[in-house]
Amino acid sequence: MIDVKPFFSKYEALALMVDGIFSRMENEYAELVTCKPGCSDCCYALFDLTLIEAMYINAKFNEHFSGVDNLNIIDRANTADRKIYKLKKNAHKESLDGVDPAEILGKMAAERVRCPLLNSDKNCSLYEYRPITCRLYGIPTASSGLSHTCGQSGFKEGTKYPTVDMDKLHARLYAISSEFVKSISTKYSKMADMLVPVSMALISDFDEDYLGIKPQGKE
Repeated sequence: MIDVKPFFSKYEALALMVDGIFSRMENEYAELVTCKPGCSDCCYALFDLTLIEAMYINAKFNEHFSGVDNLNIIDRANTADRKIYKLKKNAHKESLDGVDPAEILGKMAAERVRCPLLNSDKNCSLYEYRPITCRLYGIPTASSGLSHTCGQSGFKEGTKYPTVDMDKLHARLYAISSEFVKSISTKYSKMADMLVPVSMALISDFDEDYLGIKPQGKE
């Protein structure tokens, strides 16, 4: 039996810290942080989850949804995943063709794919357990040397603001994923390196077979 609770607790502590960062920015720059119910700009952003976050989102999704609601979201997840696969395939081809990585990242950042968790009321169906990237959308962030600010916010390009370093957060998520992988007897030693979109996290079955758990007494 895989015990993910200790690792989920570490993830939740990180999410709580991130919520604190957003709240401080919201209080300090109230006129610039324009996030409100029904604004779904962030729900079309293209980003990936580390293993531990993907497993956490998957667990909460299956805990809170069943029957038709579950199937409807899974159907939307399959649609989104097919589109994301094509985008990543094209990005990989451009990389092999020698296109500048910054240009490829810029193109991918501009792509919009509807999150399968976005419901008909333009609200997140799993808001309480949403990914860390979603929790920070709406305030200035930076990753791989590139800055990002929600186009719906009042933050202006070229102006200095406190900025969240997404690379550092990703390193924390990777560390939790690595701890988890080391705690299980898996044949996939590099599993902590995996990155998947929300759509794939929802449709995957993170069971012992998926995780490559070795049967007791066997190598």
